[in-house]
Amino acid sequence: MKLKQNNGFGQVAVLMGGISAEREVSLKSGLAITQALKAEGIHASACDVKSITDLIEVSKKYDRAFIALHGRWGEDGTVQGVLESLNFPFTGSKMAASALAMDKLRTKWLWQGAGLATPKFIRVDNSLPFNERDFSLGFPVIVKPIHEGSSIGMAKAGDMKALKSAIIIAQQYDSEILIEQWITGREFTCAILNSKALPLIELKTTHEFYDYDAKYKSNDTQYICPVDLTAKQQEIIQTQALQAFDVVGAETWGRVDFMLDENDQAWLIELNSTPGMTHQSLVPMAVQASGSSFNNLVVKILKSTL
Repeated sequence: MKLKQNNGFGQVAVLMGGISAEREVSLKSGLAITQALKAEGIHASACDVKSITDLIEVSKKYDRAFIALHGRWGEDGTVQGVLESLNFPFTGSKMAASALAMDKLRTKWLWQGAGLATPKFIRVDNSLPFNERDFSLGFPVIVKPIHEGSSIGMAKAGDMKALKSAIIIAQQYDSEILIEQWITGREFTCAILNSKALPLIELKTTHEFYDYDAKYKSNDTQYICPVDLTAKQQEIIQTQALQAFDVVGAETWGRVDFMLDENDQAWLIELNSTPGMTHQSLVPMAVQASGSSFNNLVVKILKSTL
């Protein structure tokens, strides 16, 4: 039996952990969210969910869910679809948008169809194996598993030998691979909360790109906010981020990643429908730069379930 509701939210299950390659990151996000909700007087419990059975049990014991799952199963629309079928309130994007956002290839197709700038790319899968003779992109390129997050399985390739090796590595994580034109320039991210673009953050790393180690292990990654772009440049990028978010059908909150090339052209790279939520993560950084707090952020996200 569900416990008596408290301050409008009742009993909140913070869904975390999961079964993806991003499990450890999800556990950290979930614990940070749970602590923040409790600090705001909300009855929240950290729930490590790994199956549909777990989700059904959550729906019996709690009133709503804050999804802090990253990667496959938890972020790709599967969990969202189960919760929708149970008519159980949860944070973030619904099933269809979550599935699209997790799929780098189909997100890029949507952006292209909407006239939004995203780097050129080639798809590789079982039906379209890599063919060196037909390769039309110039080097360097970046190789990505289409359905992974946190830069898992990604590698930069500067020549054909490196490209073939990168494809083999990426195929260990996914049967569908994206080979994307490398954009030389500066990397930015734009967090979105309740249809508003938050302050931009520039990412600087000594690594080839903002990879898993740069995100979670390196001590020298720089997060710059406010950025040194003109007000007009920032407005253009934030507008593109909101458009990219809307085209995919994402809701409530998320993050859009960009590259700004040497000609100051912004290129859409990726959309995260459930970004990291530790105190060191990018969305909380952007919220802090806007004058708010981590606790306020998680409460605002949770309010979308009411």
